Amino acid sequence: QVQLVESGGGLVQPGGSLRLSCAASGSMFSIDVMGWYRQAPGKQRELVANITSRGRINYADFVKGRFTISGDMAKNTVYLQMNSLKPEDTAVYLCHVGAASGLYWGKGTLVTVSS
Repeated sequence: QVQLVESGGGLVQPGGSLRLSCAASGSMFSIDVMGWYRQAPGKQRELVANITSRGRINYADFVKGRFTISGDMAKNTVYLQMNSLKPEDTAVYLCHVGAASGLYWGKGTLVTVSS
């Protein structure tokens, strides 16, 4: 059974920072991409950032300059450093993995940005 376990979410004030982590385990083959999506109340799930096995990094426009994705696919880990957080960043953040063996999702970690 493949498992993606996220951590690092919580309550933070506007302008604050959080670091999200995702650890993947189980029988996966050849990870192609790892990244983060988010889903806010009443909105569709959207891509935040991802990183491919060839080193390409993609960011959504709304997080450029504030968030940084990093990871090591050989270790099945990915991180998201989030700075200058805004109330509109409030959402459930989900780890995603695309591999030759399939597509996998974590259950998510809640980030709440509020004063």
